[in-house]
Amino acid sequence: MLADVFGYTAFRGEQERAIDAALAGRDSLVVMPTGGGKSLCFQIPALLRDGVGLIVSPLIALMHDQVRALQELNIEAACLNSSLSHAAQQEVIGRLRAGRLKLLYVAPERLVQAHTQALFRDIPWSIIAIDEAHCVSQWGHDFRPDYLALNELASLFPGVPRMALTATATPATRVDIVARLALNEPAVLISGFDRPNIRYLVQSKTDARRQLLRFLNNHRDEAGIAYCLSRNKTERIAAWLETQGFTALPYHAGMSAEDRAAHQHRFVTEESVIIVATIAFGMGIDKPDLRFVAHLDLPKSIESYYQETGRAGRDGEPADAWMVYGLQDVVRLRQMVDESPADEEYKRHERHKLDALLGWCEVTDCRRRPLLAYFGDEGSGPCGNCDNCLEPPATWDGTEAAQKLLSAVYRSGQRFGATHVVDVLVGDATEKVVRNGHDQLSVFGIGGELDARGWRSVIRQLIVQGYLIVDQHRYGALVLTEHSRALLRGEVSLRLREDKKDPLVRKKTPASKSIVSEQDRELWDALRACRLRLAAEHNVPPYVIFHDATLMQMMEVRPDSPGALLGISGVGQAKLERYGEQFLDVIRGAG
Repeated sequence: MLADVFGYTAFRGEQERAIDAALAGRDSLVVMPTGGGKSLCFQIPALLRDGVGLIVSPLIALMHDQVRALQELNIEAACLNSSLSHAAQQEVIGRLRAGRLKLLYVAPERLVQAHTQALFRDIPWSIIAIDEAHCVSQWGHDFRPDYLALNELASLFPGVPRMALTATATPATRVDIVARLALNEPAVLISGFDRPNIRYLVQSKTDARRQLLRFLNNHRDEAGIAYCLSRNKTERIAAWLETQGFTALPYHAGMSAEDRAAHQHRFVTEESVIIVATIAFGMGIDKPDLRFVAHLDLPKSIESYYQETGRAGRDGEPADAWMVYGLQDVVRLRQMVDESPADEEYKRHERHKLDALLGWCEVTDCRRRPLLAYFGDEGSGPCGNCDNCLEPPATWDGTEAAQKLLSAVYRSGQRFGATHVVDVLVGDATEKVVRNGHDQLSVFGIGGELDARGWRSVIRQLIVQGYLIVDQHRYGALVLTEHSRALLRGEVSLRLREDKKDPLVRKKTPASKSIVSEQDRELWDALRACRLRLAAEHNVPPYVIFHDATLMQMMEVRPDSPGALLGISGVGQAKLERYGEQFLDVIRGAG
């Protein structure tokens, strides 16, 4: 079935073991990185077992993408969600009752409704797959209350194997998923979290627009996502990128549903669109050829960062995860946690996750190793594919500078924010400094060895390392911690990371289209044009027809018969019958 239906010759990671567990009627927890092929784990058992596969997902976009992809393979699949009209929903229900479906996708909030459970009670289910299963955990990065009720599935549909799937779950979150979903002695299958094709690049934020432009100049004519923290910023950055010659569209929850759908449609169907988005965008996007994910603001946790960056390079080709962050990001995110209406235990957990991300940003050795270790995946050695491996950062003895800064914070009363403290250190007699008499302090002007940007870097690193906190109750004032005393007394020394003035910018990504030889260029362009035409005719994204990797193999092998084309990875029997002759005609025409 893997080859005949889906066109692949071998399973990846834990796919085969997950499928075997489901076929044996056993519950399972499947943790695979984004792009690792989680969908095959439940799609194949649903096709092989009697009955209908029930797929629970919070992501409407993903439902529609997977249903369209399955229909392209002549598989009877449908979804039930709020985006469908009443008539369309009734049509799906009719097919379900008539036994004319093999897979049905539903949202968790629909599944917990009484009338849905009454409808589903008489349906013979083959498997129940719970996608984005981390949403059930309050310690995960995307908790959704509707997921808590999914433990009822065990009693509602006894004997039906349940499979929980996620790409982002720490060891603690995995334990929580098993408990909250009441999985029965599940097979726990964890593929490695590493995405070796993604290069991690992190810079201190100086001039974010200039830094972003310098990065994107190496990604012109490529698709990607740029994440921002606020809705207004997504619109400003998208408009500015348009003036720089990029095709860029904003996306955030404040837009109308129609505009969001239109922008998402363009992003999925066109080949060089940049979406500038808040975290409202991205989950469930299957577009495999994203060459970069950029963060103009810090995400709230390593889980969020890993999932968001994991949307790049799903096709296995090289991709970049680029981020800039600064002192203001640290202050803003800690303020959001402190001002949250959640209970104190939850806040402590969120602070811990934020601290872990900040610490990761400031590491001076390989970035990939601590990133993987956060998820319990111990790597072997330096990855050679992150900024720190490629250009190891310099460090300097920051003990004396830190002592000066902590002294300035203390002598100014621990009542002022970073800007004021820096003004005191560099000897800038602003109106605020003079009004408070801080131009008369012994620490006034003692920091001439660094400029304002250098001192802000010291403050950022002292916050990350626990020597300073930002007190939101004092309007963002810097306050010393218990750890500060030992540093002020000279009992400990401190090395600080030197922010690069000219950070690493990756050369042009060697994606498929950039390594096509001149002699193959005509065929490559013709294959892509054929795919684009067929995608428009069938109203599906181009990658649903074939991925770039499949076209690349066609170009290299140049099959001359249906049998030879069937040997290309990604070409199954259904796609051979539907599209084979069109692509063979293109290949034959190339000579």
